[in-house]
Amino acid sequence: MDKYEVIIYWSRENNAFIAEAPELPGCMAHGKNHHEALENIKQAMTLWIRTAEEFGDPIPEPKGERLIFA
Repeated sequence: MDKYEVIIYWSRENNAFIAEAPELPGCMAHGKNHHEALENIKQAMTLWIRTAEEFGDPIPEPKGERLIFA
């Protein structure tokens, strides 16, 4: 889990910190602070991977390098 990149940012719209794991499509969580958002995304990532395994879906390998966004 710790090898996937996690992005945490403040969402004014949601009034919460949002955590995303961009290498796991759609995997997001939120929290009232950075720590809570990070703990919640770790749980979400575990569930994402378990669900993918259950349905036989591919699980992306961690890239191990910073992602680049345009």
